[in-house]
Amino acid sequence: MYDFGLTNEQKLLRQNVREFAENEIAPVAQQLDETETFSLDLTRKMAGLGLFGIVVSEEYGGAHMDYLAYVIAVEEIARIDGSQAATVAAANSLGIGPIYYFGNEKQKKEWLPRLCRGEILASFGLTEPNAGSDAGASKTNARLENGSWVVNGSKIFITNSTSPMAGVCTVQAITGEKAGGKKEISCILVPNGTPGFTPKKMTGKMMWRSSDTGELYFDDCRVPEENLLGERGDGFHQMLSTLDNGRLAIGAMGLGGAQGAFELALKYAREREQFGVPISTFQVNAFKLADMDTEIEAARNLLYKACKLKDAGLSFRKLAAMGKLYCSEVMGRVCDQAVQIHGGYGLMKEYNIERFYRDYKLLTIGEGTSEIQRLVISRMIGCYS
Repeated sequence: MYDFGLTNEQKLLRQNVREFAENEIAPVAQQLDETETFSLDLTRKMAGLGLFGIVVSEEYGGAHMDYLAYVIAVEEIARIDGSQAATVAAANSLGIGPIYYFGNEKQKKEWLPRLCRGEILASFGLTEPNAGSDAGASKTNARLENGSWVVNGSKIFITNSTSPMAGVCTVQAITGEKAGGKKEISCILVPNGTPGFTPKKMTGKMMWRSSDTGELYFDDCRVPEENLLGERGDGFHQMLSTLDNGRLAIGAMGLGGAQGAFELALKYAREREQFGVPISTFQVNAFKLADMDTEIEAARNLLYKACKLKDAGLSFRKLAAMGKLYCSEVMGRVCDQAVQIHGGYGLMKEYNIERFYRDYKLLTIGEGTSEIQRLVISRMIGCYS
């Protein structure tokens, strides 16, 4: 693999995370998936590696590395297991990110050190039962009453929100009305355990079965006025910025998952014999594997370029959308062909490729569907306003 001019620090991070994923996650991934178990042990070990707060400055307990390093870490975990990669990606992009980028000094000092140490996890309450791609259709609301925000409403499909480690949720809520009748949308920090805040674990998922996904209910849930994140009415901007960053991590999950699926298919094709020879020698399979490797390298170039733009302080929104779109769909194509190479065995749970095949699908839906990514890109290239 071309090293893309990575620093020694980034190369060491890749090596350490890869060894951890292979030695600690791989032996238990299948069982955790089967039982839909969120692993407190693995999550705390990943925190011990410094995987939470990778991009956060040292004064708040972070590792103060760049975004490319963060994406490499997610990529290496996803190469082994999508569920654990989802835990890390959501903890950083959606959990820590809003507080780090938009919180005031008091909020940062209160939450970031604990989040970076992995004592608790933060979640991002955006999606609602009737507001997915159309985030502006959110109905969760918060009114200011006697120095407190009173939150009412519900959220769904929220990662890292219900486990014993769940500590705080950034809740997007309607806090009033702007001139012209537009909704005033703000983000409010709601600690888990606050009276009126009820999280409920979601089960029966097709994918990411060992990550923590929840439904959140707010019934006259009161938090101090000072829990407002950033400026009142700035919630929609905060959400868009958070999703731009998060798309890089979702792209990393697609890239890492595609790499893992490709390696499983290549290994199987070399070992499986038919007609007295390894099936990797059949041109039909050799060409499938060649195409997989080509698309993965193209995906890595695109995603790493997007990260380097962000790290350089340049506009990266279009490439973030492209990276998320392309990497997730590349993983889908790679997994489809990897299952085909495995034949009937690819449909059995005892083979890891079956789990990769299920896990990829959420990447084309979560944090902006493939259709939404194409909408973002088409707007940015001037197709329409």
